[in-house]
Amino acid sequence: MRYFNRRLSMIAGCGIALFALLNQAKTPAADDKMAAGASGLTKAVCNIQPLSGSKVMGKVTFTQQADGVEVDAELTGLTPGKHGFHVHEFGDCSKMDGSCAGGHFNPEKKPHGAPEAEERHVGDLGNIEADADGKATYKRVDKLISLSGPHSIMGRAIIVHANPDDFSQPTGNAGGRIGCGVIGFADPKM
Repeated sequence: MRYFNRRLSMIAGCGIALFALLNQAKTPAADDKMAAGASGLTKAVCNIQPLSGSKVMGKVTFTQQADGVEVDAELTGLTPGKHGFHVHEFGDCSKMDGSCAGGHFNPEKKPHGAPEAEERHVGDLGNIEADADGKATYKRVDKLISLSGPHSIMGRAIIVHANPDDFSQPTGNAGGRIGCGVIGFADPKM
């Protein structure tokens, strides 16, 4: 019996050691995934849904480039013309007026400005312009937003406004919020 107990203890010990070894082999991969999520993230997505009785819908993708983040948007259901297009501070679209998304994302407390301006909110992306059918596209590389770090837009919201952003203070006079979506992680292979 004593021999059997020793043998059983030895087998259990080997099993525990093997489990620990296999678990250690998996840990670096898990750590790599967490690191990629924190600093190696290359793509994010935002699905825009209507607010305030509008019909605005669409998708915005963000792709990390060497010189900034490429913003690529396709929206429908807009009235023809320009509409303010900004990253807002909170990823919350639960109120129909979009107020729960907070103000423009502005971690450095800068004045409002055009996307190319030296001084601007991090979230100031300017305007998206709809054609006569209410379809709009937007494509540019932004040098201020990021998918990680202090200028990270992850988990924040994109707000589409009823009126054009005229770049006046404090937030561009773009009117009501008619579309909202939360920016989230995207599969870089998609």
